[in-house]
Amino acid sequence: MELNTIKPADGSKKNRRRVGRGIGSGLGKTAGRGHKGQKSRAGGFHKVGFEGGQMPLHRRLPKRGFKSTTLKYNGEVTLSDLERLGADEVDLVSLKAAGLVGQLVKVVKVIKAGELTRKVMLKGIGATVGAKAAIEAVGGSLA
Repeated sequence: MELNTIKPADGSKKNRRRVGRGIGSGLGKTAGRGHKGQKSRAGGFHKVGFEGGQMPLHRRLPKRGFKSTTLKYNGEVTLSDLERLGADEVDLVSLKAAGLVGQLVKVVKVIKAGELTRKVMLKGIGATVGAKAAIEAVGGSLA
């Protein structure tokens, strides 16, 4: 292989479509835009969801539900996750390092799902009532 013989793979480069360049091109006269109307004219496009002045669907339908913006900063860990982690002291940094919570997470809570058989000390991590009881039952603690 030489530098002067390198070329892109067949079919990877496609020529740009040149519109309005005569009948022979297949895209002459109206240049593939059809006849008249808003979409045939320069700058003749409207925003997504526009229905010609009719009340758009996204405004006709009722609003429902709520998506918290702080949700991405909250994480949860199960008792079985703590069991698999195998650390005596658990804090936010160790959970992020193990990949149990996302990197954006600021607040973590332990929920009661699964079994915990080993002693675990939590630092700066919350727990539900059931999870707290399960952790303290095996000799662990929350700090």
